[in-house]
Amino acid sequence: MIDKLHDALLTPADTARYLGIPRSTMYSWLAEKAAGEPLVHSVPPAKRGWPSVPFVAVIEAYVLRSLRDLKLGKDKIRDVAAEIRNIFGNPYGLADRRIATDGIDVFVHYVDTDELARAGDHQMPIREVIADYLRYIVWDPSDAYPARLRLRQYPDTAQVVIDPRFGWGAPVVARTKVPVEAVVGMWRAGEPSEVVADEYGLTVDEVEAVVRVAA
Repeated sequence: MIDKLHDALLTPADTARYLGIPRSTMYSWLAEKAAGEPLVHSVPPAKRGWPSVPFVAVIEAYVLRSLRDLKLGKDKIRDVAAEIRNIFGNPYGLADRRIATDGIDVFVHYVDTDELARAGDHQMPIREVIADYLRYIVWDPSDAYPARLRLRQYPDTAQVVIDPRFGWGAPVVARTKVPVEAVVGMWRAGEPSEVVADEYGLTVDEVEAVVRVAA
């Protein structure tokens, strides 16, 4: 069974790629601290260049990316992370299931409404925007930490998740647990969507949606 806090799943570069974060930003978050802990946690890699990002840190990076998308500056993001950790008494507070309830008030407090309006969202209240980001984190009722993360960039027709139980953290199609890279790799090799779909038990629509985003 995967230890969500201590088993290395992904490299920082892969985490950045899957979450749509600039690689330099991901490395910066791993190096910075909030409330005495790394902004995004890591574990020592088995070898240089090997995975060092556990699943809990994937969630931390996703939450920080969500705040970054809301135009929070670097200092505000660090302050949010520190306050959440202090309130919950948990160094992994950004990945604590309570962020979906209690944490939203903290996030709202730090968001500049004018900046959010300038980002182009004039209709949706800040609370709903933040709740929309957090709903992609899927919680296990028996665990304080998430079970999986649905990747926002993939459509409902082909939901893709990062789930530590499958693919060692690489994105998989939620319905079949087929690795996204396997689907894209076969398509890039020249196979038509119908053949890829038949090979992996997917629909043609799922294959085309995955390829459209991943490729």
